[in-house]
Amino acid sequence: MRKAILLVAVTMLLIALPVTVFAGGAGEAEAEPAGEVDLLYVEWADAIATTYVAQVVLEEMGYDVNTISVSAAAMWEGIAAGDAEGMLAAWLPGTHGAYLEQTEDRVDLLSATVNGARIGLMVPAYVDDVNSIADLNDYADEFGGQIIGIDPGAGIMSAAESAISDYDLDLTLVEGSDASMTAALSDAYRNEEWIVLTGWTPHWKEAAFELKYLEDPEGSFGGEEYVGAVARQGLAEDMPEVHAFLDNFYWSLDELGEILLWNEEDGADPMENAERWVSENRERVESWIP
Repeated sequence: MRKAILLVAVTMLLIALPVTVFAGGAGEAEAEPAGEVDLLYVEWADAIATTYVAQVVLEEMGYDVNTISVSAAAMWEGIAAGDAEGMLAAWLPGTHGAYLEQTEDRVDLLSATVNGARIGLMVPAYVDDVNSIADLNDYADEFGGQIIGIDPGAGIMSAAESAISDYDLDLTLVEGSDASMTAALSDAYRNEEWIVLTGWTPHWKEAAFELKYLEDPEGSFGGEEYVGAVARQGLAEDMPEVHAFLDNFYWSLDELGEILLWNEEDGADPMENAERWVSENRERVESWIP
């Protein structure tokens, strides 16, 4: 009788124990995430590649990471409001300069993630007669009277509107997206048709097509830029390791360009490519981890 009572007691004790004790085998509980990290980004090729690589590394560091696609304006305001931990898609000092002015007392501006960035108007290299933005009016009909742009609200679109005014251009800026812009470029290039579009470096299209920036004597698009990281205020105190990682994240145009090309291959999965890049570039990745 005493053995039966003891057996019942042991059984009840085992039932009452937390399931996590047995979940991982060998009697070990699953490790809790180090914390939840939300990263904002815009649907630009370089921002997608950079943000996904950051996600892979942060998850290896033990964090639960959410990547959220938003507009450029919402990205800056989201960080300023403390709704996300950070982003690695700040084009400065020109393209996102207006957003920085509006939020600089509410965000923590970190280091560059890549140097040598620039924006401007681009045409295929076979468009021999056009080398400057000032030349566009002479060939407006050949370009269909249009400059092919991306998403409204992007800094490069504001700069393109300024260029239209600065050069008194007889061309209309067409809103769209990165994807629609590159699709239009691909179609035109295949048929050697003339097209002028908003362009920026880094971007995979420079490796896929022979393109050239148009000279900008009026300076509508500014000079060389960099892409940088921005964190919410208080992140350095709340999550010092995450803050340090975002501040340390830096790679070259060639390193970024490699994954940009991978992402344009048929059937490419940007997250799988991010995982591949991290696994093949451990020395660079280790330099980011505090």
